[in-house]
Amino acid sequence: MNFEGAKIGFVLTGSFCTFKKVIPKIKELKEKKASIIPIMSYNAYNLDTKFGKAEDFIIEIENICENKIIHTIQDAEPIGPKGLTDIMIIAPCSGNTMAKLACDIIDTPATMAAKSHLRNNRPLVIAPSTNNGLSGNAENIGKLLNRKNYFFVPFKQDNPITKPRSIVFDSDYINKTLEFAIKGEQISPILL
Repeated sequence: MNFEGAKIGFVLTGSFCTFKKVIPKIKELKEKKASIIPIMSYNAYNLDTKFGKAEDFIIEIENICENKIIHTIQDAEPIGPKGLTDIMIIAPCSGNTMAKLACDIIDTPATMAAKSHLRNNRPLVIAPSTNNGLSGNAENIGKLLNRKNYFFVPFKQDNPITKPRSIVFDSDYINKTLEFAIKGEQISPILL
């Protein structure tokens, strides 16, 4: 699909181990001439981890997108009223963020961006990455799968031996999932 002119909100939350898989996908979308509004949760924007420094990720993402990252609730709120996005993706979408979305808890830039975007009846794509996707967060995933305008990037068990309840999205499906979701369709299969 040609993403030329598409206004994509790209949200990153605190599943830091997937950032290096996600950032190349942002770059691919930009190369396909999409207009990308980068958004980060508080943790994604502020925490240094063993996977990298927050400042390095911020610089890289802002350079790719040619836009400053939205990282406050106040800056995320106008996304919907101003019609800034045609489609939004949360990749990675942590278990914490999925739980908040499932319970309509809007207390982070990521959840505010999603809520604001959804008010315009437009697609929201979730790329789940959580250590409890097959336990405590399974219920929340089920709730979101049943909501209008929610679509999922296909996912699988992360490491069934050492992390038997952990799931992670397949980054190779990000752009294809966006193509389907913009037409109001869920790519299949969801479970890989």
